[in-house]
Amino acid sequence: MSHQLQYEIEKIKKSILTLGAVVEDRVQKAVRSIDDRDADLAQAVIDGDPEIDCMEVELEEDCLKILALHQPVAVDLRFIVSVVKINSELERIGDLAVNIGERSIFLASQKPSGIPFDFAGMSEKVQLMLKHSLDALVNMDASLAARVIDTDDAIDAANQSMYKTVQQVIRKQPEHPESILHLWSVSRHLERIADHATNIAEDVIYMIRGTIVRHKTETFQSMSGRRKKKKNP
Repeated sequence: MSHQLQYEIEKIKKSILTLGAVVEDRVQKAVRSIDDRDADLAQAVIDGDPEIDCMEVELEEDCLKILALHQPVAVDLRFIVSVVKINSELERIGDLAVNIGERSIFLASQKPSGIPFDFAGMSEKVQLMLKHSLDALVNMDASLAARVIDTDDAIDAANQSMYKTVQQVIRKQPEHPESILHLWSVSRHLERIADHATNIAEDVIYMIRGTIVRHKTETFQSMSGRRKKKKNP
């Protein structure tokens, strides 16, 4: 590896980790704005979205320049390809944090719905998935990335539970569905964040081991020590 290529790769590493930290912070604030019914905090998340968009575009352009100018191979090529994909996943998570913020602003203006659902438990698990996927990237830890993938089923189950709860509550309170539906949207956005965190974990495994684990149950079993359940269509 040339000194210039090594320098450019180190620069890319710092950029993707910085973006990951910013996105993780925005998700935390979006979730906290729901818990605290803080419309101002939610608006701050929304207002900060252009920053993430600019970081994502700049990082992608830097990766493309490396591919064009240095034509990396083997491990270096795998790293750049993975960063491009993780970069996109992080930008989408940032968009979902904005979506949660938009729902939060509405919910802050309404009376608490009293819906019997462990929203805090679900949001905590999703944030932990995102944190661990980024920790796996920082530490190049394929085992931790595999554990992130393993957690996704629990979030899917929580989202399904929320859906059933929403159905039951709307039947009992059909006159005021807005707040309930907004909470359901938050649950869906959290589930999507978990999906993107899973995708990041899969990309980390590819970056480290050169193994594509998407759709490959047998490969994942050998890494995580359990059978990966298929999602319902």
